[in-house]
Amino acid sequence: MADSTFLSSETTPVQGLHHLTVMASDPQRNIDFYSQTLGQRLVKVTVNFDDPGTYHLYYGDLTGKPGTIMTHFPWPGAKRGVRGNGEVVAAAYSAPRQSLAFWQARLGDFKPQESVRFGDSVLRIADPDGTWVELVFDTGDDVSPVDAWPHSPVPAEHALRGFHSVTAWVGTTAAVAELLVGQLGFSAVGQEADDEGQRTRFRGSGQNIGLFVDAVERPGQPRGTFGAGSVHHVALRTRNDAEQEAYLESLTAAGYRPTPVQDRQYFHSIYFREPNGVLFEIATDAPGFPDDEAVDELGQHLKLPEWYEAQRPAIEQQVPKIISREYGVTIGQRELATSEMKAQASISVLTAGRPLGEGRMAAVLLHGRGSTAQDILGLERELNLSAYSYLAPQAEGGSWYPQSFLAPLNQNQPSLDNALATIDVLMTGLEQQGVAPEQIILGGFSQGACLALEYAARYGKRLGGVLAFSGALITLEHGSDLAGTPVFMGVAPDDTHIPLDRFQASAEALRGLGAAVNAQVYPGLGHAINAPELDAARELMQRAAGLG
Repeated sequence: MADSTFLSSETTPVQGLHHLTVMASDPQRNIDFYSQTLGQRLVKVTVNFDDPGTYHLYYGDLTGKPGTIMTHFPWPGAKRGVRGNGEVVAAAYSAPRQSLAFWQARLGDFKPQESVRFGDSVLRIADPDGTWVELVFDTGDDVSPVDAWPHSPVPAEHALRGFHSVTAWVGTTAAVAELLVGQLGFSAVGQEADDEGQRTRFRGSGQNIGLFVDAVERPGQPRGTFGAGSVHHVALRTRNDAEQEAYLESLTAAGYRPTPVQDRQYFHSIYFREPNGVLFEIATDAPGFPDDEAVDELGQHLKLPEWYEAQRPAIEQQVPKIISREYGVTIGQRELATSEMKAQASISVLTAGRPLGEGRMAAVLLHGRGSTAQDILGLERELNLSAYSYLAPQAEGGSWYPQSFLAPLNQNQPSLDNALATIDVLMTGLEQQGVAPEQIILGGFSQGACLALEYAARYGKRLGGVLAFSGALITLEHGSDLAGTPVFMGVAPDDTHIPLDRFQASAEALRGLGAAVNAQVYPGLGHAINAPELDAARELMQRAAGLG
């Protein structure tokens, strides 16, 4: 375990938790659970700044104090995520220690599981999307550090008192310790074994609220699959912009590659991943949620940042209708159609790199058969290009289409058309957010590489580039003009999945469509990705971004 070697004597240690951001599905169900069941106040209704057609819902205490805030992006009909290493899997609230029986009864329909952790009683339930929500009946100070919400359906004496901790599943705790203790000023305060693995607790420097991050070491266990119920990131709390800037500098120097400061309207943020893959944010306390509306009005209106105000009528028509039951207020106007929910349910997308909308370039990465979006997203670290936002959709059942890419087309339908439509949804969404086709790299491995090449050949526009690791065209006859799109293709001469003659024929077909093709054959490669391929991909992506 790392010693407490907090890097800068001039930087105040991080206090603890600021907020947690989770993907949800049904927005109304989400509101009802967190406000009516858990008794948290809906303190802000706004939109995802990278996708203004999606709500961003914030829950907390009376004013939305840092350390109380649970936030959700509800994507109607989204598929359920799968917990795994490299992500936060549980959020724990602090509850009065005398309230255990009350909450056991109140949460009875959710079948709470009871345990003891570091001497405290813990109840765990899954929210309607499967997110693990825990209540820790701690033995510390019984004075609540939060501002009570007078209209909460939970009696004040049993009200939750902000966050107690979060739990992350990781392959190795040492990397978490190096970040939290070595870089951010946390202290390692305890270890114990439980049913999940070896649990190590880290404590922030604050008082009474949101103090703990638990890392459970699970060596060799699979990574999580992002979807409804998955935690997108955990935000840690720092007081002001100056402290955040100091962390930006020190984390950059330590190799964590944090993003530039993002204006999130109610706080300022930087984002970075630790080596296990857990996405962290450092957020400022100010300006806070009452910055653009009075405390009494919080959560009753759709609030938009100034850069979206001109689009308010269109956004209000686009977001689903929701009801804030504690206020009797209806927000949004669009009724969701069943067909729309089913279409959205078929696409689950993981992201990495720069937050979408902040990076000037985007890479859409497609995994191979039997693999996952999380696996292919690992290329983000290997490529190490800070200009890019990365998106990786997950194929249902781990396969984009059922047969070999060489099989007759009808044997892969309708799965192939559905897979191509998934890419089209992502490409359209990127264009709507100001990312032009020339700023998009489309890449994949194996089955995903075949799909990437096929989409590019049918798309008929110049892209920033196409990367095909062990792949070839699904069909050789196309009539589009790729207008000089750079394409990198790599394969082993004896790859049993990608015959060399089909690989070479695909390269010639793409050249005939006007693509600038770099097709390389690597003896001994197998069905894998090697360092020379990564170098070639990196060079193509740098040129596309104007860096080469």
